[in-house]
Amino acid sequence: MRNLKGRVAIVTGAASGIGRACAVALAHEGVAVLATDIDDPGAKETVDLIEKRGGKALSAHHDVTDEARWDEIMTLCETELGRPAIMVNNAGVAIGGAILEFSLADWQKQMAINMDSVFLGTRAAMRAMQESGGSIINLSSIAGLRGSAGVSAYCASKGGVRLFSKAAAVECGQLGFPIRVNSIHPGIIDTPIWQKSIARMTDTMSADQLAALSTQNGANALSADAIARGAPMGRAGQPEEIADMVVFLASDSSSYISGQELVVDGAMTA
Repeated sequence: MRNLKGRVAIVTGAASGIGRACAVALAHEGVAVLATDIDDPGAKETVDLIEKRGGKALSAHHDVTDEARWDEIMTLCETELGRPAIMVNNAGVAIGGAILEFSLADWQKQMAINMDSVFLGTRAAMRAMQESGGSIINLSSIAGLRGSAGVSAYCASKGGVRLFSKAAAVECGQLGFPIRVNSIHPGIIDTPIWQKSIARMTDTMSADQLAALSTQNGANALSADAIARGAPMGRAGQPEEIADMVVFLASDSSSYISGQELVVDGAMTA
């Protein structure tokens, strides 16, 4: 991609899955990456992968719901790597379960990790980039475009990411900040978060609820593999396929794209 070499990126949730793939893909393009996560060994493994391929990266422990920690992360990035020009707000969780049995605590946890963190990360990036410019990329989901039984809180949080990203893009433009803000909406991607979400959903629902949802999803059983096979392309996507879109949005090749929702779902929402 054009003009990425020498830039600096922060990628949250970089210990595995989409976050790791994004960090590795950006580093491959010559970007210095600060890989953050609460999973310290996983984040360090991501850095090791990057360094083995000749890239530059640093890992940091990061609870993305902690407002004070965001200030520390931005200071660390500027001190050790330079001013960030790319922010990838990827960290998230998927807490499944039927609404009738869903707890307020789980609802609030879902919102804090998926929605509050995107606000904190976007605000921190806007403060750092308002003069020098940059690209903010927020990971949403196709669950942020349409409702899906069994993952109501996840849908709500990802729908919030979608509209918050659009509002932030408009605000940056009207304030004259050279910052682009976009959201990416993956479909079914073969990652630990997807597998855990389905496992938790099946563990917390009754047999009748599971049977009803299986019918609605066109699967014989409510499992990650069965749902993926039901997608138009007949398979789950890979984290690297999302990372390719992140690299594009981080680069000057997308210089006039802001406030948009980029769907990468193998035609699931078609």
